Amino acid sequence: MTTAERTERPDSDEPRDVVLRYFEALAAGDQETIWDSWADDGTCWYGGDLPISGTWQGRDQVINGFLATAFAHLDPDREIGLKVTNVFGEGEQVLVEWDSWATGRTGRPYHEHNIGVFTVRAGKIAGMREYADTQHWERALVAPDPVR
Repeated sequence: MTTAERTERPDSDEPRDVVLRYFEALAAGDQETIWDSWADDGTCWYGGDLPISGTWQGRDQVINGFLATAFAHLDPDREIGLKVTNVFGEGEQVLVEWDSWATGRTGRPYHEHNIGVFTVRAGKIAGMREYADTQHWERALVAPDPVR
């Protein structure tokens, strides 16, 4: 992402800009912008049967529930990263593809290719549905080491 792209987004309420600003904040650990990106009644859905699975209702649950639970499974002393690879938008809908990587508290590597469908209304994320390889998430971040 270029400096010009970053400087065009700061105050834009365009759905694509709101979502990209959110991802920049996630990558930077900018809690204020992460919080400000979500609508008070925003929702987040993640499939599967994981600690982060299900529907999280409201900004507080999305950030202090979904995101906090996900990050709690990562080793904070090791690199945690994400990179947006594609963005498609039409109206209030924005589809984002991204790569994320880290080391789990399990000590195992995590590298995921994710897709999220975001709905943005009035400059805030009103909803997100995230799709990823939930088996990889579990193997890397939750499951005990396999018996050898």
